[in-house]
Amino acid sequence: ETAEERLEWKSLVLWRRPVQTLKYAGIEVYQFLLYAYNKSMNIWLLGTLLFLGLIGFLPGPQAYYVASCWHYLGFAVYWLFLGVLTSVGFGAGLHTFLLYLGPHIAAVTLAAYECGTLNFPAPPYPDKKICPPKPYNHQECDLWLILAKVRPEALLWGVGTVLGELPSYFVARSARLSGKIEESEMVANRGPGAGLSLLERVKLLIAERMGRVPFVLILLAASVPNPLFDITGIICGHFLVPFWRFFEAILIGKALIKATIQQVCVIMAFTDDLVEQLAIRLLQVPYLGASVHKLIVGVLHSTKQQMHGGGKSDSQDSFIVVVRLFEYLAYAMVFFFVVSLVNCLAQVHGRRQQAEQRQRRGLQMILYADKKELSKEEFIV
Repeated sequence: ETAEERLEWKSLVLWRRPVQTLKYAGIEVYQFLLYAYNKSMNIWLLGTLLFLGLIGFLPGPQAYYVASCWHYLGFAVYWLFLGVLTSVGFGAGLHTFLLYLGPHIAAVTLAAYECGTLNFPAPPYPDKKICPPKPYNHQECDLWLILAKVRPEALLWGVGTVLGELPSYFVARSARLSGKIEESEMVANRGPGAGLSLLERVKLLIAERMGRVPFVLILLAASVPNPLFDITGIICGHFLVPFWRFFEAILIGKALIKATIQQVCVIMAFTDDLVEQLAIRLLQVPYLGASVHKLIVGVLHSTKQQMHGGGKSDSQDSFIVVVRLFEYLAYAMVFFFVVSLVNCLAQVHGRRQQAEQRQRRGLQMILYADKKELSKEEFIV
């Protein structure tokens, strides 16, 4: 890949070349859908889908179980999708933990301490967390009970983040296996008498060591919350780390360890005692402390009223500006994610076109060389 070609595909962004970027992104989406359609045209798969469709839509005693399956399937797909959105896009993902999972865990924690139970009525749970109608059995809610309550959605979200990390690994792995000779391989293929510079020896050493990245190192990189894990996936893919070693490490690290750490932090931050202490500490902040304290106390009070079936309070109306700001922030992040996704698809298609053009030029040069040799042989004869 030449420098001109690199500048060409990097210029495929919406704010520079909007028409061509949208065209290339649309072509890439169409090719993916066509590939998925061709893969799905299997007699056994179509027969299974037809059978499940008949069971799902025909009335009968199975209707209750079908409705339950649809409910749990929607629940699983929702949290998996949010997890994928978090980590897909090479660092441009949507931070769905801050926007969805974190607030959900915080609301469950507040409701557990206020209601004295985790048996919230469903519906409206999980959309709304309200106390069950009295009388009901109270229980002592601690960290482990709340952790168990939110474990399914957190686990699904964590698995989604794992799935979202795979594209960076496969893109780097495909680039390495695409037939290009890497610099480290060129150094390794030199004759035994050729001298190696210090930089070449370092590159060769990295190539040899990174191919044997230990499971524990990938696990540690995945377990610590950091926004740069895409780099780890790219490195593992580039140096051909075995897929199952990479996948198992990030599955344990992200879905079990990292997600649990994040859950514990949110639950501990929103316990009754800590929230009250935080509100009291805010009074010591000059100028804004008293107003922020009043706002937080009012919102907590109105939230607890709603958990007991109360109506909307004036303090909650005063909080509507903050809620709107968070909504606009979420919309901005979604817009940025869509733009980055369109740019990425267009650049992938542009690079594929350049690779095809290079391949055609190579074939033309080979054919031209063969014709030249034939003409020379005929001239000699």
